Amino acid sequence: MPASDPSPVLRFAPSPTGLLHVGNARTALLNALLARRGGGTFILRLDDTDTARSRAEYADAIAEDLAWLGIAPDAIYRQSERLAQYAQAAARLKAAGRLYPAYETEDELELKRRLQRTRGLPPVYDRAALALTEAQRAALEAQGRRPHWRFRLDHRTVSWDDGVRGPQQVETASLSDPVLVREDGSFLYTLPSVVDDLAMGVTLVVRGEDHVTNTAVQIEIMDALGGTPPRFAHHNLLTLPSGEGLSKRLGHLSLRALREAGEEPLAVAAAAVLVGTSQPLQPVESLDALAALVDLSHISRAPARFDPQDVTSLTARTLHGLPYDTVAPRLAAAGVGGGAAFWQAVRGNLAVFADASSWWAVCAMAQAGDVAADDAGFLAAAAALLPPEPWDGATYGAWIKAVKAESGRAGKALFHPIRRALTGRETGPELASLLPLMGRARVAARLRGEMG
Repeated sequence: MPASDPSPVLRFAPSPTGLLHVGNARTALLNALLARRGGGTFILRLDDTDTARSRAEYADAIAEDLAWLGIAPDAIYRQSERLAQYAQAAARLKAAGRLYPAYETEDELELKRRLQRTRGLPPVYDRAALALTEAQRAALEAQGRRPHWRFRLDHRTVSWDDGVRGPQQVETASLSDPVLVREDGSFLYTLPSVVDDLAMGVTLVVRGEDHVTNTAVQIEIMDALGGTPPRFAHHNLLTLPSGEGLSKRLGHLSLRALREAGEEPLAVAAAAVLVGTSQPLQPVESLDALAALVDLSHISRAPARFDPQDVTSLTARTLHGLPYDTVAPRLAAAGVGGGAAFWQAVRGNLAVFADASSWWAVCAMAQAGDVAADDAGFLAAAAALLPPEPWDGATYGAWIKAVKAESGRAGKALFHPIRRALTGRETGPELASLLPLMGRARVAARLRGEMG
């Protein structure tokens, strides 16, 4: 964050109308990490004024997803609880002549747009409602029509220095006066967002590039309300590998699905933040480490393709580098013991965290040794050569050296039957690390093909 913003306030403002996907996570993480790095405030603001589509279970899912990512907000607001503030702002804009009633139906507006396109003109609202007399408005209302309310743009050049895109200019004369209030008195996205950004002291708005044009409109409304606009940064959007855009409605790459697949939250966070930037896709040890990598100016202007296979690979790489102290509470919650020695032994072989439980079962739970008939004699002799306890990291090397000398075996013929008998698997962590965790009695029993 720049030095001029000593205590940044950033926000994530999703609508609770579906499950968050990685594209939403990209926005949430950028805001949360910049707030974290600057010692500021991260706000979750639920844009739930659309009562027909907003659902409590989606609001709960958003909070759950953010907690899973490790970016629990410092404050939570629901716009449905702030309607009085938006009504006051609307009244001020009406009194200033900036919010005016319009009576066209959607069919009438679509007909106007079609005629404009036919004439080669942009489909911009013609401000016909501004020419209505009081008598004409009264006549329309007598017919049962109720107005929607449009914000009268200044038709000027709105400029800002975008944190991702650099200097930006939008001619608001090229835009339709936006509808801020529906016929039923409910508010569309724009006015609540502006009112809340001003009221909550938001200093930087980081969001997708699909909001660039909205920014010019919002700056004009903020000016009309006498507020100071925050800074803005519009990041590129994530797409599927096919190039198709992500959709909450269609459930593309939802955070819930990634969580249920066993992907690591740090891996999902790193991929969501780093894909489509000049930074390489890399595992991180913590969100603080990821925050240190965030640089808005390094975000590409082109859409970024998000490949789920990258997350799967990054999950494994993340686990391989996580220190024991970081995962100790998760191991305890999963009933996995062995402490740091166990984690150091197995982490390099984990594809997902749940694999740690299966390796703990190998070390600490009873299972029959997987002994092929052709190897039974060899393994029984190997069991007889096991040294007495206590065992440490050097025990395996000394023991296998003795087994090799006694049996004359080497290479796969030596190592493979022992691994199969002790773990039941073809590959896995170094047996030198596993043997002290298993203990002599269990190792001996499994080598004899018994339950150990």
